[in-house]
Amino acid sequence: MDFDSTLQTLGIKRYGGSSQSGTKDNSNLGKTEMDQSDFLTLMTAQLKNQDPFEPVDNTQMVAQMAQFSSLSGITEMNTTLKAISEKLAGTSLGDALGYVGKTVLTEGSNAYPRTSGGIAGAVALADNATDVSVTISDPNGKILKTMTLGAQDKGAVAFDWDGVTESGDPAGDGPFTVKVSARNADGTVGAAPLVWAPVSTVSMGADGQPRLTLPGIGQIGLSDVWQVG
Repeated sequence: MDFDSTLQTLGIKRYGGSSQSGTKDNSNLGKTEMDQSDFLTLMTAQLKNQDPFEPVDNTQMVAQMAQFSSLSGITEMNTTLKAISEKLAGTSLGDALGYVGKTVLTEGSNAYPRTSGGIAGAVALADNATDVSVTISDPNGKILKTMTLGAQDKGAVAFDWDGVTESGDPAGDGPFTVKVSARNADGTVGAAPLVWAPVSTVSMGADGQPRLTLPGIGQIGLSDVWQVG
């Protein structure tokens, strides 16, 4: 007995097949997965066409009902999770809008001076270091100041530069380039400069997550913010 004959015996129409009236049923064309309705139809057809001398085993029936229940529960759970995801996305955007007008500490090498002059920032260390230094240069690459922070533990180490060069002159309006380095007994330690920058705008990224736009740095995610000023 072929597949079509088996379906007809069970009283089930094949997807895309002809109905009893001779009209082709296209309602399920392109369907590749069974839903709850299909599952229930198959189970009902099985019961209706079972051999009365060899009825469906109770254990099998319970197992099939359990599968049906699991399918229903998973479908409802997926719907609920989708709704939660959409709600959280909206909440994340609302939270991100609160950053506009504030300054945040994030990874970057370009820094603009404060109104009072100089810049503040930090060094993100991947491990404990015995020697940490910060070098600040002008837009042309000329070194203005090198600060030695000494031995520091793993994490973010703050620094503050008053805007005065090695020669004692005002450094100007910038923007400035910040470079950092760190070492310990084993060699070079991973280090990244962290600078303060104002949040100008907020937008949604291609991944559906909010992005903060910072002058001189570009767009960053909320997870890239180390501190809010």
